[in-house]
Amino acid sequence: QVQLVESGGGLVQAGDSLRLSCLISGHIASYYRMGWFRQAPGKERELIGSTIWAVGNVDYADYAKERFTVSRDTAKNTMYLQIDSLEPDDTAVYYCAAGMSYEYWGPGTQVTVSS
Repeated sequence: QVQLVESGGGLVQAGDSLRLSCLISGHIASYYRMGWFRQAPGKERELIGSTIWAVGNVDYADYAKERFTVSRDTAKNTMYLQIDSLEPDDTAVYYCAAGMSYEYWGPGTQVTVSS
């Protein structure tokens, strides 16, 4: 069983940077896809970026290519999401997910950006 827990969210000012962490416990298969998602109020959940656990190359959604950076530390079983130049529209619950088809999800961490 794989469990994921996000941390690092909170209330920030526009223009700030933030790094979210996703601690993963349980067996992580090398071929698992790992992803960061977000869901803003009244909107559908959307993918930010994803990587293969053993490989590390990241595919980003078009909107995320400039200000979002996904990374992982396999020794710490942790995945990170760096968000720079935060904007009020970045206000959302941020989730990490893992698996062959993202069958494992964390509970999410709230990020609120004030203008």
